[in-house]
Amino acid sequence: MPVTVLGAGSFGTAIANSLAQRGQKVVLWCRNPDQARAINEEHKNPKHLKDCELSHALTAGSDLEAALSADHIILAVPTQSLRSLLERVKVFPPEGKRFLCLSKGMEISTRLMPDHIFQEMLPEASFSVLSGPSHAEEVVRDLPTAVIVASQDPAAALDWQTMLNSPHFRVYTSRDVLGVELGAAVKNVIAIAVGATYALKLGDNARAALATRGLAEIMRLGAAMGAEISTLAGLAGVGDLMVTCYSLHSRNFRFGMAIGRGAGAEEAAAEIGEVVEGAHTVKALVAVARSRGVELPISEGVHALLYEGAALQDVIGGLLFREPKPEHDI
Repeated sequence: MPVTVLGAGSFGTAIANSLAQRGQKVVLWCRNPDQARAINEEHKNPKHLKDCELSHALTAGSDLEAALSADHIILAVPTQSLRSLLERVKVFPPEGKRFLCLSKGMEISTRLMPDHIFQEMLPEASFSVLSGPSHAEEVVRDLPTAVIVASQDPAAALDWQTMLNSPHFRVYTSRDVLGVELGAAVKNVIAIAVGATYALKLGDNARAALATRGLAEIMRLGAAMGAEISTLAGLAGVGDLMVTCYSLHSRNFRFGMAIGRGAGAEEAAAEIGEVVEGAHTVKALVAVARSRGVELPISEGVHALLYEGAALQDVIGGLLFREPKPEHDI
């Protein structure tokens, strides 16, 4: 059955290429016709994963109406762009189609995660979300990867699992959409903090402590919002947090490194050259936590550093000199 991937960024390209290599009929939709032309003619994405030759079976296009003729649609755009894309998608009949979202984060203006944005825009359509430790740079090279697909409809999650699962790309299923999306959103913010400490050469102990206490923040907010703690202890929580905090493939980690070296937020974003979801999500994340009375000191520190003019050393000092407490009083 045909599949369309909407969004030719790194992860959208990697997923589309993986499907095409396995004989799946797949179209990679690009906003830019020149990008689509380059993929079709040169079998390389001129903007993302530039050094990777793509499957000759992969077809790219920029005609949205034609792309939406498929019954299975993968949404591979940044969270802050998801609503505007769905505004265009809903013009065409979505009945009977299944959507899988790869977006990670919270919408700044509404503080909503992708599933709530989708329900506002296409309330009658089937929605699933995919997350887990899955850098595009490794997926496109068929390195072993494990992810999770969550949906309120078990049949939809099973459908996507059947389509995507391979010896190199292991897919688990879940019904905990909130937990999967929350882990994916918060881990990017924590990775910014970890990247900054890495640049400051504060050592592996500090890096591990931040990542672990970051997990406590994910679980604390998850418990307050109704996510399943077991989800956050799995691929969508611990797994994605680990790979994001410990890999140079991580844009959020590298963004944090740039901040740690003294760059401002705009300068660091320009250095990365791609969307850094954590830098956007932290605005909504801190607002949500404050409204619920949930304490997120690391996330608050990242927000203060990026948007409140706080000095990096002051943020680090504020974290180090917090009042001691029992570890499991998360």
